[in-house]
Amino acid sequence: MANIASARKRARQDVKRNAHNTSLRSRYRTAIKAVRKAIEAGDKAKAQAQLSASQSVIASIADKNILHKNTAARYISRLSAAVKAMA
Repeated sequence: MANIASARKRARQDVKRNAHNTSLRSRYRTAIKAVRKAIEAGDKAKAQAQLSASQSVIASIADKNILHKNTAARYISRLSAAVKAMA
């Protein structure tokens, strides 16, 4: 445990930030799973709707530096390519 007051405060802040970032990361993973589930079901309209919703979630996560911008772009690109490839 930290002995200096500023270090104790930092530890408290880290706990809060970790919980917040974990919930955001979970939100983005859920969004990706929703798109993949719609793609597997073969429902193109639902997949496109889920994709547009998840794009904003992924982009906002990248803006907060929880996910690297290139990683976010890669996820969005691959998901949109998978939706476009649907019959």
